[in-house]
Amino acid sequence: MEKDLTIRKLQECVKNIAHQNNSNEKYMLKLMEEVGELAEVIRKNKRMQECESIKGTIEEELQDVLYYVVCLANINNIDLQECIYLKEKLNCQKYNRKNMFEEN
Repeated sequence: MEKDLTIRKLQECVKNIAHQNNSNEKYMLKLMEEVGELAEVIRKNKRMQECESIKGTIEEELQDVLYYVVCLANINNIDLQECIYLKEKLNCQKYNRKNMFEEN
């Protein structure tokens, strides 16, 4: 069974992959490409069924989008986990609502 994965751990794992000659521009273009592929599989409602390959599914494309978001964060030395908490505080003020990460 797999362990729970934190955003910070995901960023660490992606950092361990060799990424030579990559830049903000390359990662941004890849992210845009993957968002386009995600839009297509969502339009076609291509879901991964039990015991079926992830290839060509919404699940695959969501992971690809997340991967390139993490790549962009890493190349810019941004801690996404910290950003999530900081942005949630701003959203709570903006929308006058309770912080979704706080217990009752």
